[in-house]
Amino acid sequence: MDNNKITITINDRDYQVVAGQTIMQAADQCGYHIPRLCYHPKLSIEGACRVCIVQVEGAKNHVASCACPVADGMKIHTNTKELRQARRDIVELLLDNHPEDCHTCERDGNCELQRLAYSMGIRHRHFTGERKHYEKDLSGASVIRDPDKCILCGRCVRMCSEIQGVHCLTQAHRGFNTVVMPAYNLPFAETVCSGCGQCINVCPTASFVEKNHTQELFETLSDKSLVKVAQFAPSVRAAIGEAFGLAAGRNMEGELIAAMRKMGFDYVFDTQFAADLTIMEEGSEFLERIQSGGPLPLITSCSSAWMKYMEQFYPDLIDNISTAKSPMSMASALFKTYWAEKMDIAPKKILSVAAMCCTAKKYEAARPELDVNGMRATDIVVTTREMAWMIKSAGIDFVNIEPEKPDTPLGLSSGAGAIFGVTGGVMEAAVRTAYELYTGETLVDIEMAAIRGFQGIKEATVTIDGKDLRLVVAHGLGNAHQVMEMVREDPSRFHFVEIMGCPGGCIGGGGQPYATANSIPLDEEALRLRAQALYDLDRGKTIRRSHDNPDIQRLYKEFLGRPLSEKAHELLHTHYEAHLPKGIVSPNLKVV
Repeated sequence: MDNNKITITINDRDYQVVAGQTIMQAADQCGYHIPRLCYHPKLSIEGACRVCIVQVEGAKNHVASCACPVADGMKIHTNTKELRQARRDIVELLLDNHPEDCHTCERDGNCELQRLAYSMGIRHRHFTGERKHYEKDLSGASVIRDPDKCILCGRCVRMCSEIQGVHCLTQAHRGFNTVVMPAYNLPFAETVCSGCGQCINVCPTASFVEKNHTQELFETLSDKSLVKVAQFAPSVRAAIGEAFGLAAGRNMEGELIAAMRKMGFDYVFDTQFAADLTIMEEGSEFLERIQSGGPLPLITSCSSAWMKYMEQFYPDLIDNISTAKSPMSMASALFKTYWAEKMDIAPKKILSVAAMCCTAKKYEAARPELDVNGMRATDIVVTTREMAWMIKSAGIDFVNIEPEKPDTPLGLSSGAGAIFGVTGGVMEAAVRTAYELYTGETLVDIEMAAIRGFQGIKEATVTIDGKDLRLVVAHGLGNAHQVMEMVREDPSRFHFVEIMGCPGGCIGGGGQPYATANSIPLDEEALRLRAQALYDLDRGKTIRRSHDNPDIQRLYKEFLGRPLSEKAHELLHTHYEAHLPKGIVSPNLKVV
């Protein structure tokens, strides 16, 4: 007999399970789904909602299955009449204090509380009484907070503190007055919120949602005086199919392009082209610092949430940040300069729209330092979720639509551009190009296994012309914090640092499709499948290095001159500065 196995009884049937598991974990493996709300496998155990209670023979009270470990000989009941009634009472009390706007709610049809109420057979609201009421917080550029829809599961608080390390949210007050809010109940726009949107991804209701720009976009798409130009991020194509019931990891690139044209976009470009351009600029910047003794390590700057986090918590390392804009902002700058000139279109007549996996891209688009010639470069950002809804709303048969190709000359991309959407992808793409630019030789083994996968922090060493360059990759802001502390302690430890603000990188962005009833919460397997779609896209490309992209070469020849040229710096680079929300004090900064 396996010494790690013990025998338990669930609903009068014996099972052998692994010792040390919780009752909930053991029950899941034995084919019994115990209802839950506050539980999340990536987060600490809260045990707050009590929806997951079970009966254990010999125990005085009901037991929270998410927190109680199994024991040899334990006899467990998961579905007695008494349990069903107790769970119903708990959920009915939650519903009593919840808005009755399901049909107009963002999460209608994809709400965990709604599904739970249905599965428990709740067909009437049996309790009445005073309800809490708080105003919505609409101040943030990326995330909206609606405390009325909060069920106090604490997932957002734990995600923000345990995984992202931002500590923006907490539960304040007690009893009936308990509410999740930022410090001092400040508006989101005045807090340390990075805009990553991970609170949205773990919220079971609609207490957190992205700032919606779909109606604004529908209105502008009908404006015949504008030339409507769209771009879409690498990871959007690997995830949007999930919003239409398709399996995770299905590449819907061609279908998305076709659907966006049917929606009314005149031109659809691929952000992967701009990812190649980012590698040219950022890779050249890295080599320049290596050769000239510039500030090292060079830290990537593609992740919008990471940029805001860095400005707030690591202002002393701003000189280490790459000045290269993100691919989205580079593409938008070219739409209103190079492309407008080629097409003989007045830049002010161009509507630049980006479909992104990331809620923080909405914040990035609003940053004034990214304006081009006095114009906002990216006019509207919609998330993968928003784009999926718009396609459905427009009546487009997305699953069966005939795939189409992106427009040129800003649509052709290499495999290196595709892997930008995965943690480690920016580093891997940069090494492919930097190696050849530095040595004049072609890197044969271009796939870097050491920096792939979902380990929070990954280190690697690459030798270029006899020089060992130490690399580190981190995803999730909590891991970014650990890496930045390493850099502060020993600035010479690394030469190149890649940071992605969201777990898994862009594939796990705060704007990706909600987990479905069959994938709550979104597990690592779904992220792996999304990542695999991008790696397969890379392997399927004839061109796998950014500098080999002929349209990139043409862009430099016709317009930019060379990487890091004066023109390139004007359009493709930016700056960052120390930033703290009002009233927040940093050891290195004065009160703002």
